Amino acid sequence: MSDQHNSDLHNEVSELERKSATAARLFDIRRIIGGLFVVYGIIVTIAGITASDADLKKAEDININLWTGLGMLALGLFFLGWLWLRPTAAPAEEPADD
Repeated sequence: MSDQHNSDLHNEVSELERKSATAARLFDIRRIIGGLFVVYGIIVTIAGITASDADLKKAEDININLWTGLGMLALGLFFLGWLWLRPTAAPAEEPADD
């Protein structure tokens, strides 16, 4: 009975560790930061592309929205590339005791 209880407990702990590792990969901060910067970068870049002459005159003929949007887009792609090149490592599986 004790061996069965220990085995069940070990299986339950292993399942929780697997779920925790999946959640850690899913909610990796690089994914969140990269995704947000890409989305906002696209929005700000579009605002920069569609800027009026009056908007450019306010900023001394520097299209700040365009440059900021492109910078945000580059930073977001950097974070997503970093995530793709170096993904979160899965925990090592322990051999089962039979």
